[in-house]
Amino acid sequence: MDTPPRSGKYKGGVPSFSLTSSPRQAANTRPRTPRSGAVSSTKKRAKLVVDVAPSTPSNRRSSFSLSSPSGVSSPLASRLNSPSRKSMTPRSLKKDLDNSCRYIPVRDDETMDVVRHVVVNGVNGTGTDLGKENPDADPSNAPAPSPAIGVADEFRRRMRGALLKVPVQHAPSTPSSSDLGEEENVDSSNTQRLLSFTTRQRGRPGGSGVVDPNDHDNIHVLSKNRGYEDGSEGSGGKVKVGRHIASAPSRILDAPELVDDYYLNLISWGSENILAVALGQCVYLWNADNGNIDHLLTLEGQDDYVTSVEWAEGQGCGHYVAVGTNNAEVQLWDSRELKLVRTMNGHSQRVGSLAWNKNWLSSGGRDSLIIQHDVRSANHLAATYTGHQQEVCGLSWNEDGSALASGGNENYLCLWDASMSQRRNNNSSSTVSPRLTLNQHCAAVKALAWCPHHRGLLASGGGTADRTIKFWNTNSGAVLNSVDTGSQVCSLLWSKHNKELASSHGFSENQICLWNYPTMTKIAELKGHTARVLHMAQSPDGASVVSAAADETLRFWNIFGKPPSSKRNKGVLGGSSGFGFGGSIR
Repeated sequence: MDTPPRSGKYKGGVPSFSLTSSPRQAANTRPRTPRSGAVSSTKKRAKLVVDVAPSTPSNRRSSFSLSSPSGVSSPLASRLNSPSRKSMTPRSLKKDLDNSCRYIPVRDDETMDVVRHVVVNGVNGTGTDLGKENPDADPSNAPAPSPAIGVADEFRRRMRGALLKVPVQHAPSTPSSSDLGEEENVDSSNTQRLLSFTTRQRGRPGGSGVVDPNDHDNIHVLSKNRGYEDGSEGSGGKVKVGRHIASAPSRILDAPELVDDYYLNLISWGSENILAVALGQCVYLWNADNGNIDHLLTLEGQDDYVTSVEWAEGQGCGHYVAVGTNNAEVQLWDSRELKLVRTMNGHSQRVGSLAWNKNWLSSGGRDSLIIQHDVRSANHLAATYTGHQQEVCGLSWNEDGSALASGGNENYLCLWDASMSQRRNNNSSSTVSPRLTLNQHCAAVKALAWCPHHRGLLASGGGTADRTIKFWNTNSGAVLNSVDTGSQVCSLLWSKHNKELASSHGFSENQICLWNYPTMTKIAELKGHTARVLHMAQSPDGASVVSAAADETLRFWNIFGKPPSSKRNKGVLGGSSGFGFGGSIR
């Protein structure tokens, strides 16, 4: 098939190549200026000339001849001009050219189709195909460089080094004619193919220190256990789950006068699907079913404000809510009647944390004490836990009510047994010491969450100087894992039906993170708050999470998903209520 002409010097046909000393050569070749370092111009060389004469069916076959300086015949010229040259292939001709003389191509009438053919399908000076490689175990045994390398081979070698971005080493010496059929030994680091997929490991400290230039082409797949298939950590990557996790909140409520204090606990979501929110001196109740808001209380003292709220648990007790105050009181309120049931004293400073265990209410204060209240008894003081040295900012009972975890501002995490809380007699309370005191955190411990899937597994989060989430075996006190989150950990929540953990953070991202357990790979990162996310609470069905931040907003997130048995049912934030996207809690 004929190709169209590339210039106006001929009108059609395929250009034929001729190594000739005929008068045509002088006409088509203009004088060349000797380059620096080249051989003296008095020593003439054979030249490669392109015959661009239009081809016809009779002269379509390419003819080759070699011009010798001053008419002197050379062995190669005799061989090429012999009748047997017709049986020679371009590859064998190329070998003879490289081994016999150094040629400089004349580019005046060069055809780019031929250049492309040589670069793509050509061979190097040894007759070895460019795609074949035989790594040399000892680079010191590589042959010494030779000045007899051809220009085309040097061009290909340097082009390959530039494309692969590897240092260009000296080319191997030209082998003898007896070695033309053998493959040369070359350094495999300089002959890596582009887009090659290998099983090489990434360069790591303590390893070989050699960085694979094609490492960006390797594919890394997360394994089922942890990290990448090649053993590297996957902190930057996220795990996909079989459900949609919206990156935007489903609802936003204004929460004016929400106190910006890390040590307080100001929201709680009860079993009757009512959210209690403490705003300054007031407590408001937001019904997630219909969006109604009720005002529960307003403290009367000028310097008094609400420091903690917590809904009661258990059959028939879900409408009672405990409220801690800055004046060291613990109040018990009935949300149905909107009235105060009783007031319980015992602390000397503010009560910043509360936790229910059936009819037992635990309160932690700035006085470093934890008091057990029996709400059924007139003498409510059942036991006093002494083990902390500063303010108690986190309290959490496990699911079966057999163990209590507490976190303090002195960086302590204390574990207590419920059996130690029993009243010795009807007239006095007992003083109890912790079963275990764990001090591995480097900052205040507020965020506490017992795992509902593994008995005895506790997650805790540290403050600004710590920034870690730690997992504990509460039977032995051993640290099972520690994950650096990069920011202050304010709150932790376990999913009720998946092995997932949600954490809220402070500066600098003010985000909510969803983690897969036990790999602790990040599933989602939710941003929207403009200040630290101090509190989180979970809906009764376990699907939704509400976050309260120092930007005085409440945001609702559908991150945990429905349990398998109720995926078709309407959630606690169902759209039939007609309650809009935005609003205020009061």
